[in-house]
Amino acid sequence: MKITVIFLLLLLVCSGSTDQNKEAEKEILAQQITSLQSLPQDILAVLREMAVTLTQQKFDMRLLQTENKEHAAKLERQETELKKQETELKKQETELKKQETELKKQETEVDKLKQQLKVGQVAFSASLLATGSGYFGPFPTFTTLIFKHVPTNIGKAYNPHTGIFTAPVRGAYHFEWYIGTHGGHQASGAVLVKNLQQIVTAYEHQTSGYGSSANGVTLLLEVGDVVFLRLWVNTKVFDNVNHHTTFSGHLLFTM
Repeated sequence: MKITVIFLLLLLVCSGSTDQNKEAEKEILAQQITSLQSLPQDILAVLREMAVTLTQQKFDMRLLQTENKEHAAKLERQETELKKQETELKKQETELKKQETELKKQETEVDKLKQQLKVGQVAFSASLLATGSGYFGPFPTFTTLIFKHVPTNIGKAYNPHTGIFTAPVRGAYHFEWYIGTHGGHQASGAVLVKNLQQIVTAYEHQTSGYGSSANGVTLLLEVGDVVFLRLWVNTKVFDNVNHHTTFSGHLLFTM
């Protein structure tokens, strides 16, 4: 910059201009020199300002980078915590489903027990005639005895219209029956039948007076099995208000 100013001064000295022109040229030269002298200061000021701005921007950028890293780390921690909570929720959901399944199982068991208790209360006792007195039989074939007087019929498993007991639940049942008649030509006899199978018979015959016989049996019955008494062929039974001829049964336990 100094060389440029000296060069301009030399041009001014060496020129062949008039005094008036020289004064004008000196003034222009002075302005140019002033302009040239001020130029580096402006550039330096600008550079300094740019340097300050650049430094501030670098600081701001580093600050933003640090904040971004902190935010990223915070987000990562939150994501980890959310995944942990999600895992815990799934675990709790699985446990709740397990408890729900167990509860339903227990409810089923309770309902089953209630049903067993309900159907497990089975007992009946009946006599042949509801009113009056008289004989039943003899008949040339086996004939079902229908016991019409029913003081007890818990569970309604015995049908007084057909004389048939129907098992409501699988289990062990005990049956007893008593029959009798006055002496004469015909004996008294009855056989217990399970479905169509004859199981046990009670039979009595005496020529005078009143004679009776009895029997009992315990059977394993499936749901729907039927049990009833048949009058033996050519025999008869007697009953009156004293209820001599009876048929009883009850459930011992379910199986």
